[in-house]
Amino acid sequence: MERHVAVVTDSTSYLPTQWAVDNQITKVPVQVIVSGQAFREGVDISTAEVARALRDWLPVSTSRPSPVDFVNAYEQAAASGVDHIISAHLSAELSGTYQTALLAAKDSPVPVTVIDSRTLAMGLGFACLTGAELAEAGAEAEEVAAAVTSRARRSNTYFYVDSLEYLKRGGRIGKASAAIGAALRVKPILGVRDGRVELLEKARTPSKALARLLEISVAAAKADDGDVDVAVQHIDAPERADEIAEQISVALGGKDIVRIEIGAVVGAHVGPGCVAVTIAPKPWSQT
Repeated sequence: MERHVAVVTDSTSYLPTQWAVDNQITKVPVQVIVSGQAFREGVDISTAEVARALRDWLPVSTSRPSPVDFVNAYEQAAASGVDHIISAHLSAELSGTYQTALLAAKDSPVPVTVIDSRTLAMGLGFACLTGAELAEAGAEAEEVAAAVTSRARRSNTYFYVDSLEYLKRGGRIGKASAAIGAALRVKPILGVRDGRVELLEKARTPSKALARLLEISVAAAKADDGDVDVAVQHIDAPERADEIAEQISVALGGKDIVRIEIGAVVGAHVGPGCVAVTIAPKPWSQT
């Protein structure tokens, strides 16, 4: 089947490199800035290096890709022979990446449909995989774009973080919520709601917070009769992630769980010790 559509995303989808290659998905790196020096996520800096910088209280921030980065990606995709590009990115509430992609689309050699996924991490990653599978099957751009948008926005991503301090520093959560968390020494559970990161619950200890993360994630998966893809993601917390993944798998009858390390960009905002779970209903499952 002739492929008419290419899928482009950014590095915060956290698709494993081989998955992106196998599915012909182009990832544009978002930038991480450590002590004033810019690095491309997944290219010039590792998650471990960002975790170390955060623990050392070095200044860490993030920056959208440049329009040139996107134009280069679009030119590369067009060179493969497609006549349309679907460019799907992390929530515009969290980053200017979507707006930069819109700007760059004007200089693309083929038409580009730019999608604000209203999510991030594997909520975006699973959606891009669905789009790439449809594109491989010969689907037209409108169908691919609709499927990517629908799956991304139906996904749920929940985070346990050791501290709200990193999100407060990056302006990704309200200062009032961060102050409450610090004052009570609580361990927060966050969720992505309509593109924004919101405080869902607070627990007194990491073990209680992780237990609630498990309960919330399993309930979300079972709401779709388990007809979902699940990813457990972490930054510098592999043991926590492995335990949560195993427990979710057992609760869902032995389901395979994708385990992925969160990259440097999201890691810069959630901090070391974070564990996140994405529940992504499969395209054919009903809400």
